[in-house]
Amino acid sequence: MEQGRKTVRYDESLQMEAYRFAGIKQPFPAHFHDHYVVGLIEQGTRRMCCGNREYLLWPGDMLLLNPGDTHTCEQYGKAALLDYRMLNIPTPVMEDIARELGSPLPCFTQCVIQKSDLASQLRTLHQMILDGSNEFEKEELLFLLMEDLLTRYSRPFASCLPECREEVASVCAFLEEHYAQRITLDQLCRCANLSKSALLRAFTKYRGITPYRYLETLRINRAKALLEQGVSPVEAALQTGFSDQSHFTNYFRMFIGVAPGVYRDIFLKKEGDHHGPEK
Repeated sequence: MEQGRKTVRYDESLQMEAYRFAGIKQPFPAHFHDHYVVGLIEQGTRRMCCGNREYLLWPGDMLLLNPGDTHTCEQYGKAALLDYRMLNIPTPVMEDIARELGSPLPCFTQCVIQKSDLASQLRTLHQMILDGSNEFEKEELLFLLMEDLLTRYSRPFASCLPECREEVASVCAFLEEHYAQRITLDQLCRCANLSKSALLRAFTKYRGITPYRYLETLRINRAKALLEQGVSPVEAALQTGFSDQSHFTNYFRMFIGVAPGVYRDIFLKKEGDHHGPEK
């Protein structure tokens, strides 16, 4: 069994999740999120690939990920196991924050900030969320941190949209509409009017991820939304197209870092920290 502890808390007032991983070595395969991620490496060294670039992450480095940024992450060398803090910020919440700051919806232009001087602010804010603080200082810290991040490391999201071939966009739309069904590569090729090899090359180039991995990530993101509403892991697996419960649990743990039942409990019992044996 993997060492370490995984703590997750949902903050109702800020409407975002705070993750705390301590002493883990788990790799995360190519995937993307439908929310913004602001993270901090506190211990350990990781290798991350994002936007066709490779980064080495060291203690004190911050991560800034936009919705849809495909990335991978794994332990690097024999360094200490990973200690990591992360805020998951839904797009509507980020829109509200940006509006309060007089900015459009942001697109982070730098995914790694080395030895960031903002690390202590993020650590303090993150710990207040984990501790369940109700002081308005927590919201104040959030806005001060985001003002610095948006001023230094973002531009309007609309200006960051990558040029994308129409064929790839049509495949993405098809997958987003039919993710819960059984999908074949032949269907995607007909949708894009491309051969299998041409589709795979084009899709991977523009999305940074294969069509199948894109589909699995869509399913996991939809399953997260169902679990947050109290749907059982078994039903969430069925509704999102996973072939069996074991397949769903393995993929969920691989992408999210905790098991589906643990994630669901965060929203059923919002008092205190939620960690321990995975379900």
